[in-house]
Amino acid sequence: MIDFRTHPSRYNHWRLDIDGPVASLFLDVEESAGLESGYELKLNSYDLGVDIELYDAVQRLRFEHPEVNTVLLRSAHDRVFSAGANIRMLAQASHADKVNFCKFTNETRLSIEDATDRSGQLYIAVIEGSCAGGGYELALAADRIIMLDDGSTSVSLPELPLLAVLPGTGGLTRLVDKRHVRRDRADVFCTLEEGIRGERAAEWGLVDEVVPASRLAERLAEISSMAEKGSRRASEDDGVVLSDLAREVTENRLEYKSLSVQIDRSLGVAGFNLRGPAADVPESVSATQESGTGFWPLALARELDDAILHLRFNEPEIGTWTFRSDGDPDRVSAADAFLANHADSWFVQETTGYLKRVLKRLDVSARSLVSLVEPGSCFVGTLLELCLASDRTYMLEGTFEGDNRPPAIIRLTDMNFGAYPMGNGCNRLESRFIESPENVEEHRQAVGKDLDADAAEALGLVTFTPDDIDWEDEIRIAIEERASFSPDALTAMEANLRFAGPETLETKIFARLSAWQNWIFQRPNATGEVGALKRYGSGQRPSFDKTRA
Repeated sequence: MIDFRTHPSRYNHWRLDIDGPVASLFLDVEESAGLESGYELKLNSYDLGVDIELYDAVQRLRFEHPEVNTVLLRSAHDRVFSAGANIRMLAQASHADKVNFCKFTNETRLSIEDATDRSGQLYIAVIEGSCAGGGYELALAADRIIMLDDGSTSVSLPELPLLAVLPGTGGLTRLVDKRHVRRDRADVFCTLEEGIRGERAAEWGLVDEVVPASRLAERLAEISSMAEKGSRRASEDDGVVLSDLAREVTENRLEYKSLSVQIDRSLGVAGFNLRGPAADVPESVSATQESGTGFWPLALARELDDAILHLRFNEPEIGTWTFRSDGDPDRVSAADAFLANHADSWFVQETTGYLKRVLKRLDVSARSLVSLVEPGSCFVGTLLELCLASDRTYMLEGTFEGDNRPPAIIRLTDMNFGAYPMGNGCNRLESRFIESPENVEEHRQAVGKDLDADAAEALGLVTFTPDDIDWEDEIRIAIEERASFSPDALTAMEANLRFAGPETLETKIFARLSAWQNWIFQRPNATGEVGALKRYGSGQRPSFDKTRA
């Protein structure tokens, strides 16, 4: 079982050093500590285990170190930054493992960019030595790239000529969309195994500047000093420690404090049940910080994040996720009001940002998402985002016979109008009503109101509203139908339907680049017995089917 919970004291591959406002994150890959057997992580190459630690480090820098405004991404090895994703690992991994690995790596790179954009933590990649493939893609996620001018340090994206695959964790997209490298130069760069070094790398926009070894430390200090002067980080505040996440795992169940997941293997369904706050939200920001990971919105974000990743990697045949909730709607509303009213607090910003990223992770998960709104549920504001993220939402009209709970309701809050944008830059209401912006304004008028099934359906917030006579059969038929379809076709359909609206760097990565890489990983030119991945390092050249498809 792959476990995404870790801590700096248990890192095998990264070293995190804090010096006042500057953090240095050193890539120091332990060759023999791969997540699976059968390969060695030489030349700072990486597998999923390396990225699990990186993701953890990025999260901790945001929550535990508000004093840090500059993060230096460096290598602890001489003459090599990173050789990228480990090729032996890719060659032996299953198709699903390769795709999930690339997706998680993409999300981790985006979390680095989000830390700069939303949290004001400037990431600087310091390249000393060879920086190839996924290593350069990691550098591309930084806000600035500083290259050592020593005649041998280089950057490259050699996947196409060397492995017959793509730089699939954002490399192509970031070259032209983020760094604005000219298309013809990008074409040349992506077909050069040896890469580009020195002043040409800076001239082409592949790095920001080239610095001699004698001046590197001085230049990094200058950049860090400028970042400190313009920082909006809460340098005087204590951080919030991300304590170990409590979780119980059995064969068919995941259990957390605010979330449980029940797996029905016969139907291929994971049923998420989210629990609302057990107590009133604290009255002040300082009190929420003192409660730390006990603060309900943060606890929910961490638990939902872990559950999504666990199911993605460890339960690939569970193709449908259903979402239920139970709790006091007023307490969820109060938690949302707290987040909205204290949006200028760094801790609240980080908590809201974490929830945003987890919901984005849900958006790009290759699973059918179905929300079920029943009596006793608390799909309010932040939790309502799960309904808006779902492919379908069923809401009970009335009550179940013999059930003394009040009828099901949903409730919009201010948090539904911009706090949790999708990868396309729109909130989920805007994406839902892409051609009818006036509907979104109508929804603003409904903020704070309890909407029953009829009202929710009239506003377009739910898909179907069965009564108690039809409820069980409609849900059963929908789930059984989903299980009868091709998972491949479902994944493609869902991914195409979820992102109406503008295209951004992020949607290009997931909807275009990842889709092509997914396809290429199944082609014999890359993964066949005589393909480039299988023959890499054997001394034999790959044999390509020359047909263009």
